[in-house]
Amino acid sequence: MPGKYDGSFVSNRDRKSAVASPVNANRRALWMRQLRTWHWISGAITLATTLMFAITGVTLNHSAQIEGKPSVRTETVKLSVPAVAALKAGPAKGLAPVPSEVAANISSELRLDLRNKSAEWSPDEVYVSLPRPGGDAWIAIERDTGEARYEATSRGWIAYLNDLHKGRHTGIAWSLFIDVFAAACIVFCLTGLLLLQMYSAGRSLTWPLVGFGIALPIVLAILFIH
Repeated sequence: MPGKYDGSFVSNRDRKSAVASPVNANRRALWMRQLRTWHWISGAITLATTLMFAITGVTLNHSAQIEGKPSVRTETVKLSVPAVAALKAGPAKGLAPVPSEVAANISSELRLDLRNKSAEWSPDEVYVSLPRPGGDAWIAIERDTGEARYEATSRGWIAYLNDLHKGRHTGIAWSLFIDVFAAACIVFCLTGLLLLQMYSAGRSLTWPLVGFGIALPIVLAILFIH
């Protein structure tokens, strides 16, 4: 026996909404899972370096108050006869690489790697500048006698980390690492922003706080930086 019609009517729009709602919910859940995954992965990758950059931001901002006392180390060695011969056979002046005989001799005596290092040649000596994070160094070699004078200056761990922050004399490997780190930070920030948008309906302070974070540095820059 056919059922009695109760007078209710379900429109096509209602039917489509009933079907679309679970689909939209599933799509939203999928996006949230993906965003959370990329957010925690990028956060884990950048955690240690972000902390280092935050701390060195403070130490750089107060470098005058926490400046360490430099320590200087000097050494003098005499190079071998083949190394002296290579020095005498080098160019009279200008920039040129350190001869392989000299680099090998210096490596054994002072544990310095001068291979492919550019040196300043003059009639009397060969000078090699060896800048490094957190300090400085140089070596000067007399061309006639082969006497090498080496001096290294260290300004401590804080200066070392500060120079890592600035990328000062850090080399190509650190430069590439910073590029990767910056890309991971961008992923972390963008996924965080999208997660904020998804959760903002239940958190009324979300966008006021985001707006405050954007406006504060702009206002400070306009009013107090001249």
